[in-house]
Amino acid sequence: MGFNLRGAILQNVQNSTEEDVKATIADAMQSGEEKMLPGLGVLFEVYWKQADEQSKQEVISSISQGLQK
Repeated sequence: MGFNLRGAILQNVQNSTEEDVKATIADAMQSGEEKMLPGLGVLFEVYWKQADEQSKQEVISSISQGLQK
């Protein structure tokens, strides 16, 4: 039986406040540790599932622009 990393991450951040989420993202970015990448990916997935098409397009444009620099 495999370890469900996505489920473990979701359980770990369940019921987080906006400040908690902000701190989690800031910590992951500041640490620069690759082990934080799956957590950021799960947070992005949560966002993506609830975002409307306009919000998704804005994120896509922003990421695309950031990749051009």
